[in-house]
Order: sequence, then C-alpha cells, then structure tokens
Amino acid sequence: MDRLRVTGGVALSGSVRVSGAKNAALPAMAAALLTDEEVRLDNVPDVVDVRTLARLLGDLGTSCERLGRHRWALRTPEVTTPEAPWDLVRRMRASVLVLGPLLARTGRARVSLPGGCAIGERPIDRHLEGLRRLGAEIRLEHGYVEARAERLRGAEITFEDVTVTGTENLMMAATLAEGETVLRNAAREPEVVDLADLLRAMGAGIEGAGTRTITIRGVPRLHGTEHRVIPDRIEAGTWLIAAAITGGKVTLEAVEPAHLEAVFDKLGKVGLSLEVGRDWIRIGNGRPLRSHDLVTEPYPGFPTDLQAQYMVLMTQAGGTSRITETIFERRFMHVPELRRMGASIELSGNTAIVEGPTPLTGAEVTASDLRASASLVLAGLAARGETIVHRVYHLDRGYEAIEEKLGALGARIERLSG
Repeated sequence: MDRLRVTGGVALSGSVRVSGAKNAALPAMAAALLTDEEVRLDNVPDVVDVRTLARLLGDLGTSCERLGRHRWALRTPEVTTPEAPWDLVRRMRASVLVLGPLLARTGRARVSLPGGCAIGERPIDRHLEGLRRLGAEIRLEHGYVEARAERLRGAEITFEDVTVTGTENLMMAATLAEGETVLRNAAREPEVVDLADLLRAMGAGIEGAGTRTITIRGVPRLHGTEHRVIPDRIEAGTWLIAAAITGGKVTLEAVEPAHLEAVFDKLGKVGLSLEVGRDWIRIGNGRPLRSHDLVTEPYPGFPTDLQAQYMVLMTQAGGTSRITETIFERRFMHVPELRRMGASIELSGNTAIVEGPTPLTGAEVTASDLRASASLVLAGLAARGETIVHRVYHLDRGYEAIEEKLGALGARIERLSG
C-alpha cells in the first residue's frame, strides 16, 4: 500500500496549475446516461474516483473513451442494465448520482446504497423522497435502492437540508420528466451550476442554478454536447493553505477566483496577502499568522472540504481558534493524528479548539478520508523532520498527482510503494 514521505521545513515557491473539479466531473459523467448521443468532457481530473465511475458507467452500457489525460468521450446508445452493483458503488458515494439518470432514461434503477469516506452518515433519504415526489416507486431491499416509474412527472420539492448530490440527482432526473419541477432549498455550489450548464447544453430547460430555487422544465429527450469542467476550488484552497503554512509564495493558475471568496475572507483575516486575477491567484508570506475562528457552511460559506487543512494552518497561528464543523458529524478524525505531530487541539462536541503557534514534528500518521489525508500532508510540510502518511489511496481519489505538484513547488515529498 502506497505511502507519502514528507520532509518539512521548505517554503513553497512557484506556480501550480489547478485541475478540474472532481465534484463537478462526476455528475457530468453520470449525465451521459441521459442521452444516446456522445457527451465530451474536457478538464476532467486524472483521479481514482473518475476512473471508478467510468467503470461503473461501462457496466451500465456507457462507452467511456479517454481522448487524453483530461478529456473523455462518453456515449450510452442504450442502458444495458439498470443495476449499479455494490462492488463499485461501495467505493465512492458519488456513484449514487447514476440513480436519477437511470430512472429518467429507462424507468428502472437498482443501485447499491453508497459507500465512500467515513466522515458521517450522509444518508440519501432526500434523494429518495424527491424521486417519490416525481412519481417513482422506491423500495430498499438487500442493501439496494430499487426504483421504478413509467414516466417521471414534475413536482415541487423542498429539501429539508441542503444536499449537493441530492440537488444534482433530482435535477438530472427532472430533465426528462413530464412537466415542470421546482427544487427549493437547493444547493448553490459551483458544481451544481456547472452541471446545470452541461444539462442546458444538452437541451434541458433549467433556471435558477446557483440560487435556492431551481426550476427544471422536462423535455422528451436530450442530445450530446461538449463541456469543460470547472476548476477544483478545494484543490485551489488546499494549495493556498499549503503556501500559507510554509510561509511560501505561490501562484495558482487555471483557477476560478469567484468560487473562493469565503476562503479569501478567512485567509485575509489570518494575515495573508492575496493578489487575484481573472484566472490566477497569488499568495504571499503573511507571517506572523493570526488565529481566527471558523464555522463550516454550505456554499457560499466556508467549505467543509477545507476544514481539516484550515485546522493545520491554525496550529501555526498565534492565539486560540475555534473550528466548528456543521456539515458532517465525524469530520475530526484527523485530530488524533495531528496531536501525534505535536498539535494542541481539544474537542468539544462539533468544535475543535486549537492553540497556536505550536511547533510540529514529523511522525507516522494514518489518513482516514480524502481531506484528512491532505491535512496530514500539509502538517508534514510544516513539521520538523520526516512524516510518513499512510493510506494515501484516499488522496488519490481526489487530488491529481499531489506529490508531483507539491514537488514542483519545492516540497520534499515522495511516494513509497509496498
């Protein structure tokens, strides 16, 4: 099993190109199930989750052809089976995104209940209730969701809680439903907007993406198109925090600054200087760092996917910070590993209290999920000595060539196999 060896003490310097957003590429790939014509996607990140979904789509009847490292052509002349098996779905929660398209296209879907990172329950009840509102008959049997509908019908659906994948799943299902569907309390994330842009290019009638209310007018069929996936705002935030932790000066390229306003706000309050261009961001040495509290929130608030990385930054900032996690109930599993490296962090319910600055020292640590993995690598960059990060397959799910990108910025990092 691969590990990463990180030797700290180097201030990062240089330029790094941000990859396409995994969380936008996956629903875009699932949308290819909605048409028998070809959907071409560009700027798709070369990560394990993308390859996992391509395998799943292949089992369903989709031809998934790689035209280059970041370019895919997907075509589903017909859905050969409506079943998404446990063996693939258990590896990645986003696999549940095939549920809505399968049901809309074929009137049937049998999808295993999803797996993924162990950061919380993340139930799909909101997806299922929404599909019922669209006229589907839903049963849960033997660990599978079984759904049927002769033709989905438009409806008004109000989400009790904001759900990104729920919004995406129902938005895709509603594109082929009869009549108009209104999604209220919908997710506003840029990845939802990106999916809506793709679906509109395929012929769907969608208004309001990026607001709390999305309206979808169903059409009889969708057609193929070409689409470029948006940049990964979480990867971009990770590189900004990495530069800040090491006291470095880094320029991010091929990025969308508008998606990072909440991150900019926090980094500014911590004492960091930022220059922002049309598609680039430059972060400079802002030491000494100041502590600042954080509460994770759905977009446009500070993203939960950057909470662990921000916590590492706070270990190097002067004073006490309180980091409150409101999205997932088990997203502090990186805390014991950071303590092993010398961090002073106490937990009180869903709040972590961080005292800084604290010198970190290298240690052997184990990653529990995708973003926790990134936080441990960042801690290794700030630590004295050598850090070994185990179970980096989590990282490979969502970060493209992380050791190559950090290495190009001067980090002393290498992958160890076996």
